[in-house]
Amino acid sequence: MMLTAAGLVWVLCVGGLLVAGRYAMGWRQGRSAVIDWQAGLMALPRRYLKDVHDVVERRPGAGRMHALTAGGLMASVALALLGVLPFLRASRLYWGCVALFALVGLAGAVLVWRRRWPRRPAFLSGGLFYAIAPAIVCCLGGLWFLAMWGLVSDTQTGPVVWVGQIMVGAGGAALLWLLGAGPLKHAFSGATWLVTHTRPGRFGGGRDTALRGMALDAPMLGCVTPVDFSWNVLASFDACIQCGRCEQVCPAFAAGQKLNPKALIQGMVHAMRGGVYTGSPAPGAPAVTGQGGLSQAIVGEGGSIHPETLWACTTCRACVEECPMMIEHVDTIVDLRRGQALMHGALRPGAATALRVLRDKGNLAGRPPVERAEGLAMLDVPVLAEGEETDILLWLGEGAFDRRYSRSLQALVTLMHRAGLRFAILGEAETDCGDLARRLGDEETFQMLAADVVTTLSRRRFNRIVTADPHAFHVLANEYPGLNNGMGPSWVVQHHTGLLDELVQAGRLKLNPQAGAPVAWHDPCYLGRYNGQTEAPRRLLAGACQSVVEMERHGMQAMCCGGGGGNPVSDVDARERIPDLRMAQARQAGAAVVAVGCPGCTAMLEGVVGEQPQVRDIAELVLAAVEDA
Repeated sequence: MMLTAAGLVWVLCVGGLLVAGRYAMGWRQGRSAVIDWQAGLMALPRRYLKDVHDVVERRPGAGRMHALTAGGLMASVALALLGVLPFLRASRLYWGCVALFALVGLAGAVLVWRRRWPRRPAFLSGGLFYAIAPAIVCCLGGLWFLAMWGLVSDTQTGPVVWVGQIMVGAGGAALLWLLGAGPLKHAFSGATWLVTHTRPGRFGGGRDTALRGMALDAPMLGCVTPVDFSWNVLASFDACIQCGRCEQVCPAFAAGQKLNPKALIQGMVHAMRGGVYTGSPAPGAPAVTGQGGLSQAIVGEGGSIHPETLWACTTCRACVEECPMMIEHVDTIVDLRRGQALMHGALRPGAATALRVLRDKGNLAGRPPVERAEGLAMLDVPVLAEGEETDILLWLGEGAFDRRYSRSLQALVTLMHRAGLRFAILGEAETDCGDLARRLGDEETFQMLAADVVTTLSRRRFNRIVTADPHAFHVLANEYPGLNNGMGPSWVVQHHTGLLDELVQAGRLKLNPQAGAPVAWHDPCYLGRYNGQTEAPRRLLAGACQSVVEMERHGMQAMCCGGGGGNPVSDVDARERIPDLRMAQARQAGAAVVAVGCPGCTAMLEGVVGEQPQVRDIAELVLAAVEDA
């Protein structure tokens, strides 16, 4: 009885290996990648059982469903494979274990079915996904029948045995078909991706968010076809389980921009081998007509992803943070942007204009560099000349050209003076750090701007850089060291919230909490998700304001303001504005003031029309508390 069932399972497993091999043969057409196989394989259990499941469990019930289904199915199949051993087939304990784990898997299958019944949530895909639960029920139901018969009877034949064997064979064949057809391919491709992940530093609670550099003399710049990606990245696209978590948190999707990160990854799957996508499309994105193919262009009306989808991303990494399979959506988008920008010159008109201004003027405002520090003219801030030395170099950033954000910098400089810090600015020697250029895919302009910055800073001596711009903070701290094949400069770089928190903790700034309207902290994406810094600004607010509230989406799950990734200069169409959605969340939390720590967030949130919460930089709120102390 069980020998026949075990033989069926062995045959099905061999079939599964053949299907997995077909996927692997497709991936291997991608670029080669340097993989530490030993470290990846050793880390797989922890990555799967800890890192992946920590994300899975953020959705109520999903962790339980997955643990029951995957655990019950894998344990039942493993025991069934061992059914070829005579001494096990003679053991009632063995039959009891098979029955128990089959029952566990069946309970999981019921939860899988209930996810889409009676009504499928919009964020989940349909189509063949409806067949997963019935296939599991058929296969494990057959194993359960056989196991229960083995517990109560010594007879190896009969109707129950035949029914059980037919169910195991039919259900197993259905699961094998689903592995090859798509819905279950993550069982193999997901494990492959977790072993060969391009950012192993993300696991174990770590952070690895810096965009990788590229050689400008390479024959292919960025990615145009699927084979331009490394083979393990191609595996990551097949690892997508279409759970829709990225769709739920994407600010561009919420605002009706032509991007759905789930549809984008499935567009990459379609680009590899065609197929049908049964989830929510990108809002309003024009249809594409591509049939797919590893050597076919991905982006274009005749491809698998429409160009308008590509430029709608704010690079906020909300999708990446919420993906249980740890897929790198932003890396994929930037690589595709690089291909469009550097190989085809296919930039959005506004983005092309912004990049041209950056190359010609050294700043996005297109203004004389000396005007960057005009807002600080009355505050006696020294300018660090070549060969001179200071303790702190204050990096002003592009926001300094804006009169509104100059008030935020004035507050920061006043606080630094009060704390007795020794600092200076670059004055007209400061140029753009290149964040916008790199996010738009123009790596050539980024490297040009970065070379200018590195030359400027190398001619001056300082202990650390402080900036109120999280984008500059991230690029200077995390991406410049990757220049010149990882031999780029490394400095101590600090966001101004970290500096102010340090000064308060050391007693160099005394705060008297101000009474007044409730204040909510808006986490900048490039400070929170990119660099994991969420607590220092909250400590500052708690010390500076008596009434502090929290928006529903905060910390690592905070919603983007819409100002990253070149979005404001890319002529992106939308049903709503992302900052309008964010300010609505602030109102819902009861906030009358939204505290920010980024010039981009200031500009985007203050641009919301109508009766809205006031927007204040956190340095302004801290200064008010210091002056009243």
